[in-house]
Amino acid sequence: MSPKSKLSNESKTKQNRQKRKPIEKQYNPDGFIPKHGGYKSLLTYQKAEIIYDGTVYFCKKYFQPRDRTIDQMVQAARSGKQNIVEGSMASGTSKEMEIKLTNVARASLEELLNDYKDFLRTRNLTIWDKKHPYYPRLTKLLTAKDATYETYRKGIESPDPEVSANMMVGLINITSYLLAQQLKKLEKEFLKEGGLRERMSQARIDVRRKQK
Repeated sequence: MSPKSKLSNESKTKQNRQKRKPIEKQYNPDGFIPKHGGYKSLLTYQKAEIIYDGTVYFCKKYFQPRDRTIDQMVQAARSGKQNIVEGSMASGTSKEMEIKLTNVARASLEELLNDYKDFLRTRNLTIWDKKHPYYPRLTKLLTAKDATYETYRKGIESPDPEVSANMMVGLINITSYLLAQQLKKLEKEFLKEGGLRERMSQARIDVRRKQK
């Protein structure tokens, strides 16, 4: 590539970056579509992303390459993560869709949870309960603030499959709980504020009042 072509490509890339606006700046503060799409700040999304990454690692380590379980578990983990994203993006115009997709995310993680429990059960490994000696340590890890994959790497990538699977079970359990709380909040918001139609009607009323 010539220096001139390289500079031209770099210039185009720079222009494209300047054109893109952060999600929070892509909405009209005077319009009826509220802020939406801030999924990266959701704790449920952050946990779901860790679950997806952990599942990819786990499946590569403990299943044969052609095992259909890999596709099933990875797809369930991806569905859990992606439906949170889609729900967040759809929330600006459809609270109903946001609620629906958030519930799909929870259902996908429930499916994944059973896969991990099956893994433990069929290999005569222990599913940790509150009486297990490692349970207090696991609980402390799962409730750590600002947690990332690194927070759980030692557990997820443990050479002991029982430790690894139980770490994933714990992550899914807490994420499922958080999604349940998120759904309750969304339900309350819908009952209080209504959906797009209500906001559109109110916006038209406000415009008419200003025109008088």
